[in-house]
This record gives sequence, structure tokens and C-alpha cells, in this order.
Amino acid sequence: MGKGRNLGLAIFFGGVVTAQALAATPPTGWAIFSSESAAKLHTQAGTEAGRKVLQTAEEFVNETPHPMARIHTEGTLPHQGIRDESLAAERDWSAMLALGLAYRLSGDKKFLAAEDRYLSAWTAIYHASFNPIDETNMDQLMMAYDLTRGDLSPKTEAQASTLWQSMAVGYIEWMERNGEKDLRNWSSHRVKLAVMAAYETGDPSLEARAAQVFREQVKRNIRSDGSVQDFYERDALHYVVYDLDPLQMAALAAKVHGENWFHEGADGKNIAHAVDWLVPYAIGDKKHEEFVHSQVAFDAARDKAGETGYSGEWDPAAGVQTLTLAALLDPHYAAVAQQSITHGGHGPQPWQLLFAAVAIHPTQP
Repeated sequence: MGKGRNLGLAIFFGGVVTAQALAATPPTGWAIFSSESAAKLHTQAGTEAGRKVLQTAEEFVNETPHPMARIHTEGTLPHQGIRDESLAAERDWSAMLALGLAYRLSGDKKFLAAEDRYLSAWTAIYHASFNPIDETNMDQLMMAYDLTRGDLSPKTEAQASTLWQSMAVGYIEWMERNGEKDLRNWSSHRVKLAVMAAYETGDPSLEARAAQVFREQVKRNIRSDGSVQDFYERDALHYVVYDLDPLQMAALAAKVHGENWFHEGADGKNIAHAVDWLVPYAIGDKKHEEFVHSQVAFDAARDKAGETGYSGEWDPAAGVQTLTLAALLDPHYAAVAQQSITHGGHGPQPWQLLFAAVAIHPTQP
């Protein structure tokens, strides 16, 4: 690691994530970055993470958005259907997060103008498909909206608000009707999108319903020993991570609204216990051969098509983001997160470092 990355990690693992706001009852209307946290981002412009985000945003500031009314990658192999077109369009989603962060880091209105252009183009034509695998990365759009809400054009804000309302209601209703029929990672992603979109609406009734479907999914998906349902169907840590990351994003959204979902759950069925189950693999103490006994034929098809990660030994670098999110939720996981970074040779996402440095978490009621 270079000196700059060490500095960024020192900030991240220095306990800044535990900063408390004075207000016991936080205002609503964001998913991850509160208005107070966003307002502090300018202090991080000179960090390695800040410089990296600004560099990325510059690459997109003058580009034309490529919105689609629907994207589809789930269950497809390279060059099938609209997969390639969808993956290309999804570059806009990560661009929007970078642009939102860059605006807050620098205060430069060119990033805001670009953000408005991208968000306006997408929210004008995109309609939620309620395929949670296709839409899971839309958490980036919601964080981008967190960072620019109030400064965007009224048209863009209205369009975005309509989309979040639709997503919140649609995913919550699906889980309320069908959650007990699908215990797998698909529902973990549904829960993430339901929770984040509900918080974006600021509607207390939707937030309460989203919280309930989260609790039900945790109860159904996580076993008493901390393992998750998907591990037994797919025989892969790939799907343990794919289960835990969306649940932790939902819990992180709840945390910035004064809730503690990370440790919540009876009989060991909680996210913290599931992270504990993964830790020995993520820091290299245990190894696992992936997908050997998978019950899903598509896993073998992806391996045959040359997609990486669908056979052989699990790469611990794939657990870095999971343990990084755990450390954001509970600083006691900072040490194992650092171990996973050292062992995997892969660092946290820039937004996670920046969030850690500025996050303001309301006091628990």
C-alpha cells in the first residue's frame, strides 16, 4: 500500500464512523448520506479517496448519458439479449455516484450540472422492473440523489421522487406477499432496495413496512450458526457475500436514521453473526472451493463461458467490501476489515472511505 492509501485507511479505521449527532430524532429524506454528512465532504477533497473520486467524475462530466427504460443482466451470459447494452448503460450509475460526491467534495457546479443531466435522463424513462438482481446497483443512484437533493432542478427531483416511491412500494409489497417463498439472495436485494427507497421518500409508514420485511428476511435467510441459505444451494462464498452486502446496506441506511439492525435478531439470526461466520474465510484462515456442489446449473454455464469466480478457490478479496460495511456498522469489525484488506490486497470503495470520514449517526433512542 502507498502512503496515501495508508492515510485513508487510518481515517477509516480510526473510529470516525462512530461520531454521534446531538439530535435524537433525525430528519428523513435520504438513504445513506444525510444532509449533514454531505455538507462535510469538502473536508475530504485532499484525501486519496477524494482525489480518486474527483478524477473519476472528470471522466464523465462532459459525457452523454445512456439511459434505458429497462436493463437486464440477470441470468444471462455475455452477448445474450440486452446484457452488453445494459452493462454499458450501468456505467452511468457509478458515474452518478462519482459526480454527486465530486460536487460535495469540490463545490464545483459543473459536477452538479452533469449530475442533473444524468439523473434527469434516467428518471425520465426508467421504470422499475422489480428484478432485484438487475436493479441492485441502483443504490448508487440513491446515494447520488442524497448528495445533490435540494440543488437539482425541480423536474429532476420530481422524477426521482416518483421512481423512489414506485420502488419502495413495489419491493415492499412483493416481500409482504411472497417473502416466505424466496429466502435467497434475491430477497436480500429486494430488501435493500425497499429500505433505501423508503428512506428516500421520507414516508414513516413505508419506512416501518420496509423495516419489517428486512427483519423477516434476516430471520428466514440467516441460520442459527450464522450461515446463509444461499451457501447450501450454491456451495459458494460468492453468494454468502452477495447475501450479506445488500442486507448490510439496508442496515447502514437504518443506522443513519438512528436504528441498530446489525445486531438485531433472535437465536443468532442476525447480520453480525453471519459476518462472523464469513470472517475466517475473508482473512485467509479457511479456504473454500467454489460451486463444487451447486444445485444451480447456471453456475456451471457461467464457468464454462469463462466468467471468473465460478470455480476454484474463493478469492478473499471478494470479502473486503463485506467486512468494510461491517466496520461501518460496528467499529469492532475494523480490525478484521483491515486484515481482509491486507490479505486480499484490495481496498474499500472510495465512497465507503468518504462516508466513514464524515458520517453522522443519530443517537440511538
